[in-house]
Amino acid sequence: MKALCLTIVLAPLIASMLAGLFGRVIGRSGSHWVTILGVAISFFLSLLVFKQVIFDQVSHTSIDIYQWLVVGDLSFKIGFLIDPLTVTMMLVVTFVSLMVHIYTIGYMHNDPGYQRFFSYISLFTFSMLMLVMANNFLQLFFGWEAVGLVSYLLIGFWYTRESAIFANMKAFLVNRVGDFGFLLGIGAVLAVFNTLDYESVFSQAPLINTQTFAITENIHWPVMTVICLLLFVGAMGKSAQVPLHVWLPDSMEGPTPISALIHAATMVTAGIFMVARMSPLFELSDTALNVILIIGAITAFFMGLVGIVQNDIKRVVAYSTLSQLGYMTVALGASAYSIAIFHLFTHAFFKALLFLGAGSVIVALHHEQDMRNMGGLRKYMPITYWTALIGTLALIGFPGFSGFFSKDSIIEAVYHSNLPAAEFAYWLVLAGVFVTAFYSFRLLFLVFHGESRMDAHTKEHLKESPKVITIPLILLAIPSVFAGLFIGSFVFGDYFAQSIFVAEHHQAVAELKEHYHGIGSFISHAFQGYAVYLAFAGIICAWFLYLKQPQLAESLKQKLQIPYNVLLNKYGIDELYQMLFAAGSRKIGAFCDSFGDRLLIDGLVVNGSANIVNWFSSKVRGIQTGYLYDYAFVMIIGLMILLGGLFLQ
Repeated sequence: MKALCLTIVLAPLIASMLAGLFGRVIGRSGSHWVTILGVAISFFLSLLVFKQVIFDQVSHTSIDIYQWLVVGDLSFKIGFLIDPLTVTMMLVVTFVSLMVHIYTIGYMHNDPGYQRFFSYISLFTFSMLMLVMANNFLQLFFGWEAVGLVSYLLIGFWYTRESAIFANMKAFLVNRVGDFGFLLGIGAVLAVFNTLDYESVFSQAPLINTQTFAITENIHWPVMTVICLLLFVGAMGKSAQVPLHVWLPDSMEGPTPISALIHAATMVTAGIFMVARMSPLFELSDTALNVILIIGAITAFFMGLVGIVQNDIKRVVAYSTLSQLGYMTVALGASAYSIAIFHLFTHAFFKALLFLGAGSVIVALHHEQDMRNMGGLRKYMPITYWTALIGTLALIGFPGFSGFFSKDSIIEAVYHSNLPAAEFAYWLVLAGVFVTAFYSFRLLFLVFHGESRMDAHTKEHLKESPKVITIPLILLAIPSVFAGLFIGSFVFGDYFAQSIFVAEHHQAVAELKEHYHGIGSFISHAFQGYAVYLAFAGIICAWFLYLKQPQLAESLKQKLQIPYNVLLNKYGIDELYQMLFAAGSRKIGAFCDSFGDRLLIDGLVVNGSANIVNWFSSKVRGIQTGYLYDYAFVMIIGLMILLGGLFLQ
């Protein structure tokens, strides 16, 4: 097992180094083949580990690789934790990454940074594998920061574009806020538990649950609440939850393959995975769970609304990711960790499919991304259309598709939760079903249906994407349809029994289990609730406004100008941050420059000390005449002063 784990994480790293350091030697084809081989090795070996965990009863294995540091009685190690949660994430990361690697051959074939891009995405895979396979907080933090670094490099991959540099710096700074909270949380874990090993921390957690931190002299918070809230701040940054969500839509400045990798299988899923992994801690703080419920519900609904007014095809899918991450976060807050991971699992396939489908359209239209300049692509790009339709149906939770099982499970779990914030979250995620269906089919209708709005030259050369692009679409479409069938094991079975802990008084998933009687029963039961009909209503509204009566959509836009502008400006949050933090920081910098640097340092310390020395020297210089009688006179005066002092005594 140890050799298998090392090979899984090191294969993409070695491939990344070969493509990055020797890309000019091995060439473009050598770069993509070596990185595809590295990720393929990781994927197939992950399947082997999955087999051992599920079928060979190796359900929970912690492996220490080496000791990194010893400080007093503290020992920091690098190692792997292999259990059902880990192997699920390993399969998602490696499979989606493999599809993205193959797809990239077609999408980036003319890009001068071809080898560099393959090196980066392979390094991204290594970083995420290190994160999800960690058995301690130290390695978790390494993977956490590594995926942040590589996302910075990939969002700003086209570094000659000012917008790309702005976007990757924005992602970097926003994630520093989240990572600061995350690091404080890890520091609190070390201070309280005196270890960073998962198993040791989890076993001690119930024993220290009654301890408190002194926030102020008169305010004391439970230790677990402080730790969980700090850790969740890190999750808010990585998984783009309000108010640390602003970086994710701008990450679209990177090439489309990396958008798919970030949104489906790596960076943004890290926060969801981390909270699920830390379930033994979060279950000890209802306060933290309520906060998670509220943050997730706000993100799910209000970020979905912003997706309605976007015209850039990639940004619509990006806001869809924000909304779906909100759904996963709501599930975490409802103690439905298994359902959150199940939605992460299904979402990875159909979100990667939607992003790569958007990329297929962008390539066919010579990098046009405005949906208002598309339309009627269905007859020109049938494979892209049908796979995009499958991804869209999975996203909106259409009965029978993968997203249906996971999203409906989240809504039901929140409904059965006994936490105070659950009712608020329930109505927002329920309303989000209509919003999701509306913006998803708005995209589908504007891009693939209706009249063509392309210029004559583009229309003349329009054709289906090459097989290197369409094959990954087809392979991702398959789990987008069928991945939901694993609901019996993931949610209602004992699949995560060794990985996830749920307190007895958090009975949302337990109540769902009592009413689950198979796939058919689950689907028929859904028609007794609101979600399915809200999804159908969203489809019908999108069809009516963008196919049947497109002029009505424009009319509504004019009549609802104020809410439209609010959504178009993303609630003004970016401008608020610009004013409070960016502009404020520049003003502080200008003040420090003028007062601190120029006046205090340059004026008083540097130039001031020089001026004092210069003034004193000019005065002293007057007594240095060079004449012997002047010096003799001074010596006589000095001698007289000394003698006078002696006589006075």
